[in-house]
Amino acid sequence: MVVFSEAANESITEFMSEFYRVGGIIAWGITVTAVLSLAVIIERVIVLYFTAGANSENFIRGITGPVLQGNLDKVARQCQLENFPLSRIVHAGVMKAKKSDEEIQAAMDEQALRELPRIEKRTGYLAMIANVATLLGLLGTIKGMIASFKGAGGGADMANKAAALADGISEALHCTFMGLAVAVFCLLAFSILSGRTQSLVDDIHEGAVRVMNLIVSNKNAIKEPAAEG
Repeated sequence: MVVFSEAANESITEFMSEFYRVGGIIAWGITVTAVLSLAVIIERVIVLYFTAGANSENFIRGITGPVLQGNLDKVARQCQLENFPLSRIVHAGVMKAKKSDEEIQAAMDEQALRELPRIEKRTGYLAMIANVATLLGLLGTIKGMIASFKGAGGGADMANKAAALADGISEALHCTFMGLAVAVFCLLAFSILSGRTQSLVDDIHEGAVRVMNLIVSNKNAIKEPAAEG
């Protein structure tokens, strides 16, 4: 197994070094786009699946009882304990619970305007990076084809012309492969993360409306929540 692993690693290293040797500066440019896409993906996964990805249904189920009892102090403490986008939006509404319905809604909407952009930002960069990687691959393709035609049209002998033609075509194909590979990876990640983003946004909107209705329908039983220190 160790011998097989070392051979596999050596093969992968040779495979990648071939791209940089043949693709030149364009290959390094495409690598930069790949690194940027990985940074965006890692940051978005942390936010969408961990920081903002708490279970909204469990949260609402947990605060429904205290809301019906009018115990909004307990709801406020639970919101601060959970500390994810929906809980912060609910907390804003809870602190205005004895005000008019319009003031409660305005407080929740204001907090939502702070929370939703944090969920939606940066994902769109992946589509842009995919386009840049594709264009860099195309640039490398054109650069390789120019080198091919330049070598084939010179005054060198046939052997040198054939070598120049092969080198140019190899550069073109390596750059095209790298650019398209990064672009496909970015678009797949963009699709998955966009779906997750939309799901979270929908959950937040639905959860906020459900809690708003709970507060409004039980306003007579609600005790004024303690002011934050």
